[in-house]
Amino acid sequence: MASIERANGRRPGGLSHLLQPALRSVAQPVAEDLDFDLDKVIAAVRPLSAEAPSDAFTSSFLGSEREGSAILIDEEGLVLTIGYLIVEAHSVTLTGPDDRPVEAEVIAYDYDTGFGLLRALERLDVAPMEIGSSASLAERERIVVAAQGGRGQAMSALVVSKREFAGYWEYLLDEAIFTTPPHPAWSGAALIGSGGKLLGVGSLFLEDVLPSRNGVAGNMFVPIDLLPPILPALTRLGRTGAPPHPWLGMFSTEMYEQVLVSGVAPGGPAERAGVRPDDVILRVSGAQVAGIGEMYRKIWAIGNAGVDVPLTVSRDGEVVELVVRSGDRSDLLILPQRQ
Repeated sequence: MASIERANGRRPGGLSHLLQPALRSVAQPVAEDLDFDLDKVIAAVRPLSAEAPSDAFTSSFLGSEREGSAILIDEEGLVLTIGYLIVEAHSVTLTGPDDRPVEAEVIAYDYDTGFGLLRALERLDVAPMEIGSSASLAERERIVVAAQGGRGQAMSALVVSKREFAGYWEYLLDEAIFTTPPHPAWSGAALIGSGGKLLGVGSLFLEDVLPSRNGVAGNMFVPIDLLPPILPALTRLGRTGAPPHPWLGMFSTEMYEQVLVSGVAPGGPAERAGVRPDDVILRVSGAQVAGIGEMYRKIWAIGNAGVDVPLTVSRDGEVVELVVRSGDRSDLLILPQRQ
């Protein structure tokens, strides 16, 4: 799963001089210093294991066997996790507080946010975690990050940045949450704020979580405020109902202030249109691009999935004009079956 989880990071680096004094005391949270019952709240974070078919589209880069954390968020067994753990999974098992395996069904996977939803098919016998508001989080605010495993897998951390995140797999968050130090089991971990409320879901390890300083390792969390507006549709339909963005099947990175194609999905729209690894994206529909996030916004502004996307690329010193007939990436996936 390294290609998705690590994003553009590599290996954990050192902490910046700026943050070192603040982080000397960061370790497991002291329950007595919190304004909530630590053990009760983190009991909602349960172990998750999932298995997808070996020939599923995502198994080639996520693997067919996946493990992480999931968070119970209501009394009816609704469970929230990071979506890459469960996309295309045909078998998902949670673990109750008594180490009892509990089967779960996949309810939804939302590409735009990265959230995944499950429903436990038996009671988990823990209290759900209350959903808070991530908008209230401030930089340098101390929070708790909890993964499956109880208090031993809970740690104090700092919010070091709230800003845009553009993933190389055609993924964009307007304001992601970045924390440090990194939790070693970030996939599906809960970011917990004041009052024991859920404020984010763990998605990635990154080598650099501060844009102005190198070597500050940490995690990226999907902010919980993205969930309430889409939750009714996800639970009812398995998707938000919004028209899908055009998907090119193109992996991109930023290098020397340019957008570089690092790979293309086999048989995907970009490959069929002649986009090649190492192409430099100069323009989208005639408009210059200066970063991955800007490129995605310009592509998505053209229309919905299926629209033609004109690209101007630099290749071996020559300018090449291409037109990519975009697709809907969900057409490649094994989606949850709604009853």
